[in-house]
Parts: sequence; C-alpha cells; structure tokens
Amino acid sequence: MQLYTTLEIEQLQQHEDLPYLIETIEWVKIFLGRPHPNLGRPGAVCPFVPYSLKSNSIRLAVIRAKDLYPEQVEEIVGGYRDIFLGMKVKEQELAINRAFLLIFPDIHIEEASKLIDSVQQKLKPLFVESGLMIGEFHKRNQSPGLHNPDFRPLRSPIPLLAIRFMVELDLPFLESPADPRLRIRYLEAYLKCFGNKFTDETKFKNAHQALALAKEQLKGENLVSYCI
Repeated sequence: MQLYTTLEIEQLQQHEDLPYLIETIEWVKIFLGRPHPNLGRPGAVCPFVPYSLKSNSIRLAVIRAKDLYPEQVEEIVGGYRDIFLGMKVKEQELAINRAFLLIFPDIHIEEASKLIDSVQQKLKPLFVESGLMIGEFHKRNQSPGLHNPDFRPLRSPIPLLAIRFMVELDLPFLESPADPRLRIRYLEAYLKCFGNKFTDETKFKNAHQALALAKEQLKGENLVSYCI
C-alpha cells in the first residue's frame, strides 16, 4: 500500500496496481482539475487540484479491501491519517496542496456507497479534530455541489477516500450535519484550527453563529428529553 506521487506513477512499469493509479490520476486531471459546465462557478471542480498537480503534491495508494472488515479498513485509513500529519513539507509544495487518494478497486459498485460512505462518516470526526478533511468518492455518490444541487462533484470511476488539510472554504461541509452534537464538534474544531488565522472575517462570524445555533438546538433537545 505504498504511496505514489503523480510523477512516480508516470515512471512505474508492469505494476499490478498501475491501471488503477493511472485511471484515478487521469480522472483527477480531466475532471477535478478542470472547469465543468454544471459546476455553478468559475474555476476547476476542485480549486486546489491544479496547484497540487503542478507541485506534485498528490499521493495515491491502492488498498485491497476484498477480504477486510469495515473496522480493518478504518484502521488502515486511520494509519494514513497519521502518515499525512507526519509528513514534512517539501520546498516545491505547500501543505495546503497536499492530498492522499486511497483507492479501493476491489469494492464493487453495489457496496461502495455502503462501505466507503460508512468509513468516511465514522472517521470524519477524528479527521476534522486533527485539522483534516476526508471525502468519499464513488460512482453513486449523491452529494450535491455547493453551487449547483444537480451537480455531483464526488463521483469517481473507482471508489476512493481523499485526505487533505482543512481550509476556510470547508465551513459549509462542517455546519451541515443534522445532529447538533456533531455540528458542535466540527465547528469547534474548525474554529480551533484557524484561531486568529482567518483571512475571511465573514466565515469566522458565520462559524461562531452556527456554533451558537447548534448549542441552542442541543439545549432545546435536552430540555424536551428532560420534560418527557
């Protein structure tokens, strides 16, 4: 389960995982790294991908999960979280452009939405509290785009999980859970991550407002439970 940069993939020869690595990096270049007519805003589908490709900051690994239980997959992905956090920043790259793509070619399309999504949901709180984001990608992902609800930006040809550093633009993904307890965890981690380093004052204020609302909702739910 070695990690490969895009440049290293180009130099690989006769590797059993090479087809999956090539297919994924081509999808990154052609889909994530370019504008899309249905995106709803200008720029690439993922605005960081062009810079990540240019600085060779994306690393890919193929994970064989055919005979693994979800708990084993969670442990493996958690290990990559530790590797991600422990990596030093090279001269030619910025930490914000670093990304891991963990590819799961053995997971059938019928199982992808169950396994990939469940692992992502289980690990996301841990990742967010570490200043990271973990995203789930597969052919049947139904998550809508932020600027066009009919667009599906998280669909990939092969199931995968993506790891990257949290950025200020991630606020909408952290204030969306219906469970106020989860929203509080996410928003507190978000505010702790950026502290006094916010470049967008509006996002700073919005995060505090969302956190206050989540706490009020939780307080109300606790009150109702007490009365019942």
